[in-house]
Amino acid sequence: AAGQGVVPYTITGDAVEAPLGGLTGNAERGGRIVRNRETANCLICHTIPDPSEAFMGEVGPPLAGVGLRLTPGQIRLRIIDPTRGNADAVMPAYHRVTGLVHVEERFRGRPVLGAQEIEDVVAYLSGLKE
Repeated sequence: AAGQGVVPYTITGDAVEAPLGGLTGNAERGGRIVRNRETANCLICHTIPDPSEAFMGEVGPPLAGVGLRLTPGQIRLRIIDPTRGNADAVMPAYHRVTGLVHVEERFRGRPVLGAQEIEDVVAYLSGLKE
């Protein structure tokens, strides 16, 4: 995401239906992003259905079956900016740069995840049907 800015999007209800920038996500890359403890760090709060992953968190809901519970558009909005659906969300906004506090220096002025990375994570999470 280095050097990438926030891509415009439209919220409809509780979702961002259109893929960011018209991009197509890749579930394999999305799985690597979810497992990456240096950037997205999803596993600090969530569990995924992968017994080879150790030390997963329990603050957020388990991600197993999320593809059955939420549409890709709902997943996309929750990754872009979870506070749009829940003002008290503790999950960080991954594709927002304004109105944030305690931002690590390397992420100041740029989103944690770029548009392609968001779409890759959406593809991965949408595929978690069990």
